[in-house]
Amino acid sequence: MKNKEHTRQVRDTVVKKFKAGFGYKKISQALNIPRSTVQAIILKWKEYQTTANLPRPGRPSKLSAHTRRRLIRDVATRPMITLDELRDLQLRWETVHRTTISCILHKSGLYGRVARRKPFLKDIHKKCNLKFATSHLGDTPNMWKKVLWSDETKIELFGNNAKRYVWRKSNTAEHTIPTVKHGGGSIMVWACFSSAGTGKMVKIDGKMDGAKYRTTLEENLMESAKDLRLGRRFVLQQDNDPKHKAKSTMEWFKNKHIQVLEWPSQSPDLNPIENLWKELKTAVHKCSPSNLTELQLFCKEEWEKMSVSRCAKLIETYPKRLTAVIAAKGGATKY
Repeated sequence: MKNKEHTRQVRDTVVKKFKAGFGYKKISQALNIPRSTVQAIILKWKEYQTTANLPRPGRPSKLSAHTRRRLIRDVATRPMITLDELRDLQLRWETVHRTTISCILHKSGLYGRVARRKPFLKDIHKKCNLKFATSHLGDTPNMWKKVLWSDETKIELFGNNAKRYVWRKSNTAEHTIPTVKHGGGSIMVWACFSSAGTGKMVKIDGKMDGAKYRTTLEENLMESAKDLRLGRRFVLQQDNDPKHKAKSTMEWFKNKHIQVLEWPSQSPDLNPIENLWKELKTAVHKCSPSNLTELQLFCKEEWEKMSVSRCAKLIETYPKRLTAVIAAKGGATKY
C-alpha cells in the first residue's frame, strides 16, 4: 500500500510541476525518475485527465503505439498499398492478422475504398477550373435553372469493372486514377438535362464530327429546351471538344441566338451530367443487355426514368460543387 501511495504522489507531483511550466528534463531531475516515465505520465494525463490506473478495456494491443503510428504513416505515404504488403513490409518479425492492421487503420479514419477515376489535370486545367468556380460562385439559383447541360458518353456493352482500392478518409478525393476521356465502349450517345428533368438522348452512328454534332443539335436541342420549358433564353453548357468549338458550330449558335456557357477544359467535376452518366451506366448494366440493340433500348429507357427531383437536386447543390472545387484549388473533388 505504501508503494502504491508513493507512486500516486509521484504522479501527482509530475502533473503539478508540468502545470507550473517545468519541462520533462527538469521534472526528471527534480524527482530523480527517468525522463521516459515523466513523459508517459504527462501523456496519460493529457489523454484521460487523470494519472490513476484505469480499468483495462480488454486484451492489450499486440502492436505497440510506435508500430501503429508507423503503419498509419506508411499508408499515408503509399495509399495503394495492400494489407498483405503492409504486413510483409513492416511486421516481418511479428505474427499479426491482417484484420488487426485493418482495425488500427479504421480507428484512424482510414478505410479501403475504390479509387475514383479522374482525368489527369495539368496546372493550367486547375487554374481554369478555379477561375470558373470563383467567378460563378455568386450566381443565383435561377441562373443555373436556365442552363441546359449537354455531353456525349460511350457506354460499354458489358461494362468496365476494373477497380483499385486505396486508403483514404471519407468524403475525400485523394489518390485518384487518371483516365482519358472516351476510353472505349460499344455505343456513343448524346443527351442533355436541366433542373426540370432529362432532355433528349440520341445514339451517334459512326464518328461524330462538327457536321454531325450540328445535326444532332438541330434535331434535339431546341425540342429538349421546349419540353423542359426553359424558354428561348436558356444557356447551353458543352465542353471544349474541337467539334463543339468549331467556327461553323459557333456560327450556328449565333444564328440560332443560343448563349453558350464559357467552360474550362478537363472539368468533369464541374458538370453535373457526369453524375447522371454514372447512374445511367449502373442502371443499364443491371439490365444485362446482351447486344447493342438492347443496350441502346435500355439506355433510353433508363434515361427517361431519371427523376425530376434527382435532376433538380444536382442543380440545387451546384454552389456546393463550386465551393468544393475552390477548396481543392481547381483539383479533383468528391464530385
